[in-house]
Amino acid sequence: MAAPLLLIAAGGTGGHMFPAQALAEAMLSRGWRVKLSTDERGARYAGGYPKEVTVETVTAATFARGGVAAKLAVPFRIAGGVAGAILGMMRDKPDAVIGFGGYPTIPALAAAVALRIPRMIHEQNGILGRVNQLFAKRVRWVACGTWPTTLPQGVEGHHTGNPVRKAVLDRAGAPYIPPGDYPMSVVVIGGSQGARILSDRVPEAMAALPEALRDNIRVAHQARPEDVDRVVAAYAGAGIRADVRPFFDDVPRRFSEAQLIISRAGASSVADISIIGRPSILVPFAAAAGDHQTANAHGLVEAEAAILIPESRLDAATLAGHVATVLENPAAATRMAKAALAYGIPDATDRLVQMVEALPVKETT
Repeated sequence: MAAPLLLIAAGGTGGHMFPAQALAEAMLSRGWRVKLSTDERGARYAGGYPKEVTVETVTAATFARGGVAAKLAVPFRIAGGVAGAILGMMRDKPDAVIGFGGYPTIPALAAAVALRIPRMIHEQNGILGRVNQLFAKRVRWVACGTWPTTLPQGVEGHHTGNPVRKAVLDRAGAPYIPPGDYPMSVVVIGGSQGARILSDRVPEAMAALPEALRDNIRVAHQARPEDVDRVVAAYAGAGIRADVRPFFDDVPRRFSEAQLIISRAGASSVADISIIGRPSILVPFAAAAGDHQTANAHGLVEAEAAILIPESRLDAATLAGHVATVLENPAAATRMAKAALAYGIPDATDRLVQMVEALPVKETT
């Protein structure tokens, strides 16, 4: 008898792809076959997936980008993607389908609806994304990574937490070395695609720190490719040792060695910070749909594990003040690290696995 098949559909950003990877790893270990359905952007983040996962690149489109002609073509591109997904599922029918959000999940979820395949969605953020809103009433369950999650009327959410990759779980609760008069690591990360405002403000803020503190800081800064050279120059001009790259493939290690993390408040970043347990300064992306990154940050802030700075208030002086507050107070920094760890949900993947395996063999709704 063939092993059961799970089809995972995830959009083209790390925020969707990394939780999906965690589930893929777990389901493989439980004897399932796993396929990943994503677009070309998402496939760039699939390099860390187990080799046993079959990656299928689908045709997807969004109304948010492109000119008039591109927008007019969107329904036809989506329809083509759905037709392709239906044909693929008829050849190798999944036992369950789960969507992690993003426009590339539309073909798989629409095909699952058409073929009456058991299905569910996982929402990482505190506010349901557009595609997950579209399918929330057409799936058996809506699993929520952030709690509470704003849901459409009549839709019940199930709090699972956000799954994290094995590389993050391997660093879960790593001992925290409090700041002191020795080299200290500050990690600056703006989500999987970087953040220009952090590249604009963080080097300037670090340069404004007291000399004794500045001399001890070692920065790992993820910047967009077009920003790398100027960020490198800014740190060098301030005499600060910095490793600046467009992408870090060892974020869990860097987080575990950090005394402080400065980050966007994407759901995956918040989950990684809490599972490893580190003090953080969070700068939510102001243009995020429904301001969902602010919603994502609330839990860590209310737990007194993180400091939140809205983009509108992010300037060098404000940021430097908060950095100094954490790095000059080892007892307070340690309390923040412990609070972050207490907030995390390390068994989020197990909770999600249980829901996937409990999906009915035959749709009854």
